[in-house]
Amino acid sequence: MKMNDQFRISLSTTTVCLSLLLHLLAGGAAAALPRIVSFRNGFTQLFGSDTNLLRSDDDNSVRLHLDQYTGAGFRSSDLYNHGLFSARIKLPSDYTAGIVVAFYTSNGDVFEKTHDELDFEFLGNIKGKPWRFQTNLYGNGSTSRGREERYTLWFDPSKAYHRYTILWTSSKIIFYIDEVPIREILRTNEKGGDFPSKPMALYATIWDASNWATNGGKYKVNYKYAPFATEMTDLVLHGCISNPLQQLPTDNCVQMDQQLETIHYNNIVPKQRTAMKRFREKYMYYSYCYDTLRYPVPPPECVIDPVLRQRFKETGRPDFDRRHRRHSRKRSHGLSSQIYEIQDED
Repeated sequence: MKMNDQFRISLSTTTVCLSLLLHLLAGGAAAALPRIVSFRNGFTQLFGSDTNLLRSDDDNSVRLHLDQYTGAGFRSSDLYNHGLFSARIKLPSDYTAGIVVAFYTSNGDVFEKTHDELDFEFLGNIKGKPWRFQTNLYGNGSTSRGREERYTLWFDPSKAYHRYTILWTSSKIIFYIDEVPIREILRTNEKGGDFPSKPMALYATIWDASNWATNGGKYKVNYKYAPFATEMTDLVLHGCISNPLQQLPTDNCVQMDQQLETIHYNNIVPKQRTAMKRFREKYMYYSYCYDTLRYPVPPPECVIDPVLRQRFKETGRPDFDRRHRRHSRKRSHGLSSQIYEIQDED
């Protein structure tokens, strides 16, 4: 059986948590559990003109446009002390090189030097090639210690909506795509203050990142294909609304965090863990833990797998030298190009 077939079968067996979540979103449980939030009740426009951010008639969906003048973005009206943040997203189609669509949490506008952040960032696409994206974590202003992982998707995200979810509790962070957990980050003593701990808002943006997003800036945004549109619907904000300057969490926030720790969606069942392992083995192509150019000594929370170390070599991404010698680059091109100039896979 091929790996793709094994992975798809694994995905089909990991629907328990997603089914429960969709049941909750549809109103099948008490109001305290996750529910869809309309735009007017949960969000505010961040940037872009009225023609760059279009809301649906029922106010449960929003379309973000990027044109040659500006992109667009919105954020949650409130900040949350831990939470479950989710949306069904359809990405732009055709040639989208240089475009970044981001779905993330942050408090950078409040804590400029000590901000926290959790990211889904979709990195543009050359038509016919797999979509690439990254997840990242910053804690307490640790921008010099980015914890990026990069992946390809096993589907075309411009053809249909898929649900992207960030679950953030006091003990762990889990990134989901549909029913598949793709990354789990545990709070450990080794991570220390780098684990996000201050209230964050949810953001969604589309913007021009021609200088780095697609193959290290090799492919730029081509506005011949503009406007580029990403659509988001069924947005979920489930957490304790918090004052970011408040020193200690309120009793309500403590109770909400306890609920987030115990809801079914927080616990990865064995079949899901198998799906996550297979996803990471097949579709992860960069990991900061194996990037010895950036980190000669791996960050303390990294558990190094000798097999993966051999696979990722010193750059944190698979060694394509044997298959792609014609694309090799000299180290003198700089560290950033070594990290972000990712060869196309066969």
